[in-house]
Amino acid sequence: MTDTASRFAGRTIIVTGAGSGIGRSTAMRLAEEGARVIGTDVVEQRLTDLVAELEGFDVRVVVGDVTKAETIDAIIEAAGGRIDGLANVAGIMDGFLPPDEVDDATWERVMSVNVTGPMRLTRAVLPVMIEAGKGAIVNVASEAALRASASGAAYTASKHAIAGYTKSVAFFHGPQGIKANAVAPGSVKTSIEAPMKSDYAASRVGPVLSNVVPTPAEPEKLAAAITWLLSDDSDNINGVVLPSDSGWSAI
Repeated sequence: MTDTASRFAGRTIIVTGAGSGIGRSTAMRLAEEGARVIGTDVVEQRLTDLVAELEGFDVRVVVGDVTKAETIDAIIEAAGGRIDGLANVAGIMDGFLPPDEVDDATWERVMSVNVTGPMRLTRAVLPVMIEAGKGAIVNVASEAALRASASGAAYTASKHAIAGYTKSVAFFHGPQGIKANAVAPGSVKTSIEAPMKSDYAASRVGPVLSNVVPTPAEPEKLAAAITWLLSDDSDNINGVVLPSDSGWSAI
């Protein structure tokens, strides 16, 4: 039986969106289970609070936008040459805008944060992992990666894209010791803003969500799935999109 209290001892793991919600819970659990955590977020105060709460643990933080090259460079530098795991958690929503209402700015920003940022950070860590012959990458997808009724057009497209990208990483780099998986959360108690900016979306999506969405989960539930996929316990799992949604995907 695995001793989860030390299953990440000696390992360095990067967590994006570490200042709140799922990212924060993931960073905390990893640190408590022995990992050296490199946490990043766009809000400095969130990271300051995280470090204070994890006093005595090995936690380093980088403030910045993961879509920016300078932030990714700073993350890799903070890791110091060893990277055992990456949890791409940071993400934003799209106001539930349907295809005929989504504007260019929303589309580009959502795709940038939810797809391009994780791709660039994954691309940056892969050489280190491949050289070591082992590494674990976990991307946060969504119920919107499995269906079209969970969000707007941009968010849904971005989460389908990150699911496909995850499988591509698993296919190409699995033989080199890399495992890449995704977690697909349902409704979760986080700070991510999710207003409905479209009256039509409210009339179309609202009734669906009100009837099928289970009670929102605590972010710690998602952190449990993410840390399992980062751990050796899931070494036979690669290229999987794992729903962690209280059964939503079974409805």
